[in-house]
Amino acid sequence: MADMDEQRGRAGGPPGRWRRGRPPRSWWHGPPGWSRWADARDDARGGDEAGGDDVGGAGSPRPRWPWPSTVLLTAFVLVGTTFAAHAQEGERVALDPFGWVLLVVAGAGLLWRTRHPVLVVCGTVAAVLLYAAAGYPYGPVFLTVVVACFGAVVSGHRRAAWLAMAALWTGHVLIAHVLYRRLPPSGDGAASWNQAIVIATWLVALVAVSELARIRREQGARERAERAQAARRRADEERLRIARELHDVLAHSISVINVQAGVGLALLDSDPEQARTALTTIKGKSKEALGEVRQVLDTLRAPGAAPPRAPAPGLDRLLELVEQAASAGLTVTVRGEPPRLPPGADLAAFRIVQEALTNVVRHSASREARVYLDQDEGRLRLRVDDDGPATGADAGGSGNGLAGMRERAAALDGTIEAGPRPGGGFRVLAVLPIEPEEDR
Repeated sequence: MADMDEQRGRAGGPPGRWRRGRPPRSWWHGPPGWSRWADARDDARGGDEAGGDDVGGAGSPRPRWPWPSTVLLTAFVLVGTTFAAHAQEGERVALDPFGWVLLVVAGAGLLWRTRHPVLVVCGTVAAVLLYAAAGYPYGPVFLTVVVACFGAVVSGHRRAAWLAMAALWTGHVLIAHVLYRRLPPSGDGAASWNQAIVIATWLVALVAVSELARIRREQGARERAERAQAARRRADEERLRIARELHDVLAHSISVINVQAGVGLALLDSDPEQARTALTTIKGKSKEALGEVRQVLDTLRAPGAAPPRAPAPGLDRLLELVEQAASAGLTVTVRGEPPRLPPGADLAAFRIVQEALTNVVRHSASREARVYLDQDEGRLRLRVDDDGPATGADAGGSGNGLAGMRERAAALDGTIEAGPRPGGGFRVLAVLPIEPEEDR
């Protein structure tokens, strides 16, 4: 089965990161996301270039830049804070250029939350604490902390998110209860401790919701990976099944054709009638082989496009194998009656007998073979003997017949024994279940 074996970093960082041999991307295509072509090109190069930041582990795609959500949230923070400043006029410090810069930094920094979640959550908390310490109006700027924390937890940086939230709460307590006398606005009093408790409760709830989202995301990723693995396993099993079918069909048919072609060539001049019979056998066998190959290949068609398939061969066609072996010069004696088997076991038993007789034709000097069928405790004992000796001749086969028989038997929870007989010759012994697995 060697011919059936399966042949089996990204660049990250913020826009403008230097890479080997060329200037930052923003030099010719502007910031990330402005050029779809540039984004697609860099995503394609990401898997081939080293030195980028590993975001999602080996083999994971580069995350997209969250432009739309970042722009909308930043705009909401700026507009909402403007209204909040009017409502708190005289109570808090009026917004100045430094305050606007802090708002833009807190909002626009979220653009990097999928690539550098730890830096983003820490930077956002720092910007918000500076904003609060400067006495600027309270407003939707705190939403940036929510989004940054959520992104950090969901991306797997749980400890950093927890520490950042603890730092935010600690900073708030210091500003509201210790440093308020030295910080603007002047005359501001200490905040209520109930406010600190409420803020702590909200922060814990935020992290808890983020943890739930992370768990759901990891479960979804795990289920998708399991489904993909199951699909690959089914594809591999189907590929092996088709390969076994093709090998069994072609090996048997070509062996018979090879023998008959030799007979035809040898008798072409001395006995034209016998040569004609051999050629007729070759024609019939090749036609039959083509039909079986077409039947196997029909399974590769798109769902719904495959024509109705003929019934799979079984032990009810054992006499056909005997006749085909006889046309190749092999006399086969069958002892025992073929039992009724489940479709899978029936096909496996047929192919095992077919391959065993093919091996006798190709590799044994004996012109006689015996097939024994025996039922015993819900299992079929199938034995094929010949008297040998081995000739070492090979009709062009790949040598995968015995491996294919073992795979067929193992797929049905059966066994195969193949080797020399004590008195000479070769024996193949298969033990297969007679009842379907669910009935046993």
